[in-house]
Amino acid sequence: MNSSETNSQKTMQAELTPIQWAEKACEALMYKFEPENLPPDRFHYHQGVFLSGMEKTWRETKNNKYYDYIKRWVDSQILEDGSIKKYNPGEFDDIQPGVLLFNLYQQTGDERYTKALHTLVPLFKSWKTNPSGGFWHKDRYPNQMWLDLLYMAGPIAVMYGKTFGESEYFDMMTYQAILMEKHTKDPKTGLLYHGWDETKQAKWADPVTGLAPEFWGRAIGWFPVALLEMFEYFPEDHKDKPKLVSILQDLLIALPNFQDAETGLWYQVVDKGDQPDNWLENSCTSLYVHAIAKAVRFGYLDAKYLEYAWKGYQGVIDTLKFDENGHAVIGNICIGTGIGDYAHYIARPTSENDLHGAGAFILMCVEMSKAQRVE
Repeated sequence: MNSSETNSQKTMQAELTPIQWAEKACEALMYKFEPENLPPDRFHYHQGVFLSGMEKTWRETKNNKYYDYIKRWVDSQILEDGSIKKYNPGEFDDIQPGVLLFNLYQQTGDERYTKALHTLVPLFKSWKTNPSGGFWHKDRYPNQMWLDLLYMAGPIAVMYGKTFGESEYFDMMTYQAILMEKHTKDPKTGLLYHGWDETKQAKWADPVTGLAPEFWGRAIGWFPVALLEMFEYFPEDHKDKPKLVSILQDLLIALPNFQDAETGLWYQVVDKGDQPDNWLENSCTSLYVHAIAKAVRFGYLDAKYLEYAWKGYQGVIDTLKFDENGHAVIGNICIGTGIGDYAHYIARPTSENDLHGAGAFILMCVEMSKAQRVE
């Protein structure tokens, strides 16, 4: 790339508004994939988080090409009788995209969408649990609770509870959130460990505490994003709402302590920015920015915290590139990971424009667009 192209890109980066960046990210993935071909080939949270961001973009822009794209993907997965073509009923990862069904039902009245929801969410009632009643993350991970769980299960359960008048789901997900935070929170840093195994049988589990060994960036990000999404549908007078708000505040107030002062980004292993092989990661930064800005908008954080959100937002924007077709390229995205030690997280490959990274970026941009309007 020559200097004139570089300068042109920098000019575009400076001129685009947050909602325009959200659209750029949506359009980059829409250009790459017909909706029916979004990977992987099943009902899965990779598509779910990306299309959740797209749905928020549609609500902001009123551009129906985003709605139509979401509907095409969902309709490629939900069959005529309301059954789901391909998913794993023992993994929360394959339940999360159900959040897209509520709006589609509201817009169309098509009963296929509610039938699919009635298949997915009641699975929680018989979900396998550890001795304390905490949900296993997946069937193949006995007794393991992962932070990611709350994003995969919390919003859809709470939306279902409100939509269909089943208040037990409020209590169910409140219990999971409080249990998880209780056992994963580090009192020194205020951060949450990636996971907890009450039986201490997982190969990564501390033999005394059962905790994962590290604070992984994106896992921590899913947790406050999920709480804030749940609050949009959660009863204000629920007995545990103050506790959930306190959990949210404690985590978000801790995060700026680990923000890189130079770039505004956060690290793959959040508390070890002083390690030379640690690296700055865009998807966790995007989730933190989204959560901080949304918590300010909802009145849970002081407006002064928007300074950290804008610094993180700009840090991500500064890393972006454009391809030969002028589409945005979001890099420095961890491809995903199980739980492991420091070396495990640092060795994880990165990708460009993968769905959960793009989804996190879009969530950030839509929320910063709202912050921009308020300021």
